[in-house]
Amino acid sequence: MQPRRVLVLGGTGTIGRATVRALVSRGHEVVCLVRHSADLRDPSGPVACARLPSGAAARFVDVTDPVSLACDGFRGERFDVLVSCLASRTGLPDDAWAIDHDAHVSALEASKAAGVTHVVLLSAICVQKPVLAFQHAKLAFETVLTASGLDYTIVRPTAFFKSLSGQIDRVKRGKPFLVFGDGLLTACKPISDDDLGTYLAECLDREDRRNRVLPIGGPGEAITPKAQGERLFALLGREPRFKHVPVALLDVIIAILATLGRVVPALAAKAELARIGRYYATESMLVLDPVTGHYDASATPSTGSETLFDYYARLIRGEAFAERGDHAVF
Repeated sequence: MQPRRVLVLGGTGTIGRATVRALVSRGHEVVCLVRHSADLRDPSGPVACARLPSGAAARFVDVTDPVSLACDGFRGERFDVLVSCLASRTGLPDDAWAIDHDAHVSALEASKAAGVTHVVLLSAICVQKPVLAFQHAKLAFETVLTASGLDYTIVRPTAFFKSLSGQIDRVKRGKPFLVFGDGLLTACKPISDDDLGTYLAECLDREDRRNRVLPIGGPGEAITPKAQGERLFALLGREPRFKHVPVALLDVIIAILATLGRVVPALAAKAELARIGRYYATESMLVLDPVTGHYDASATPSTGSETLFDYYARLIRGEAFAERGDHAVF
């Protein structure tokens, strides 16, 4: 394993921190570019910066400004690898194109000037069926990256633990577990932050992961929302209780918000958030078979050791805390 000089985007998020830990533990010299923040409560601000693993350096930049990226971030120095765990916070169109596409394009250009030869990009498996603005933005940058002439590794994880943990407090308060339809509409192979961070760090030394787009999930079989609820109730020692929400209700909400959004821009944004919710309520986070149009759990690779239900148990025991942020499903 050859130590490298690595520049990391998005290193203060939960997955970013796990990736930085894995990189530092492998002996790499890691510099994290951190978004400016005037609010210390912001997870991308100085408080989160202080949580970076020992051995990783932080530089504050405006990732939407190519000049700041070059001057405040790269500083005319040489780097070997760019690793990006950066993602838009909301998924709304303006945010998505500014961060998931434009900021990455600027970072790619600065990386070329800095001597970077390999880019490791954390993307998302949902871009294989793009409907939403942030999916199109991510996919557009993937296209730019693959045509850049640099070695690349594009990692598309299935689902994150933090995105599937929002109902624990609800169920602990005696409320039913919410599912769309019968709770069997979708499935995923969720992966932990540490398992994903390790996988991303390993990409620096794995030739078989160069110039490839790699879907990845966590260990075990694919899990439906119903199975998530059943196991959660079992961990709490309670009988399962579900509340079934019809997908048609989301369609009605989207239609109303979109109509009102023509007059009130804030409601247009809520309509897009509702579309995002509907997408995740009806589409599995698994490899999509382009021939059949069906999701294929058996074709979705697995890695790591921690399961979602291991994580649920740790949350219930108070041994972990779910930093759900803007990317929560519920």
